[in-house]
Amino acid sequence: MTHASPLRSIAVFCGSNDGFNPAYVEGARALGREIARRGLRLVYGGTHKGLMGVIADSVLAEGGQVVGIITQLLFELGHLHAGLTQFEVTRDMRSRKTRMSECADAFIALPGGLGTFEELFEVATLTQLGEHRKGVACLNIGGFFNPVRSLLDHAVQEGFMKTEHSEMLMFDTDPSVLIDALERWQAPTVTKWIGPAPL
Repeated sequence: MTHASPLRSIAVFCGSNDGFNPAYVEGARALGREIARRGLRLVYGGTHKGLMGVIADSVLAEGGQVVGIITQLLFELGHLHAGLTQFEVTRDMRSRKTRMSECADAFIALPGGLGTFEELFEVATLTQLGEHRKGVACLNIGGFFNPVRSLLDHAVQEGFMKTEHSEMLMFDTDPSVLIDALERWQAPTVTKWIGPAPL
């Protein structure tokens, strides 16, 4: 007997470029297939470009649901994916991120650039602060996120982060394993302060 997943929607952050390694595109396709296979809804940035378009196409090709949330500027530039199940147009990037967070039960980052990193660290910070209790993961295609793992470890070693918070971000190369981990994940119960809490 299978148990009901606590997840209904997963927000995916990723690049609007494909990257140089063909494994990035294949990894995005594999994640899309797994999201659709599990009957989960993809929430993403709404465009047809780069890995964002790849994962949307993959979910849709398997009969899954895709919600795109795009800024007014990108919408006016014609970047909206034409085949989405549903889409929203937001005023700006900040409101776009807020809506993506509200619509998702968990988050997965694929390879990307500044926007992907910003989104990844923002949702992890909100989990750390207790503003939501949602799991955050990275599909570590070709070791792309190894420097992020190293940076988190470095922050722990230098006294800026607790181990429990550095380990909130989950890393794996297999989409199925990663989603299983998100389904089991529990938010840490420690405070962020190291040493005496500030007054």
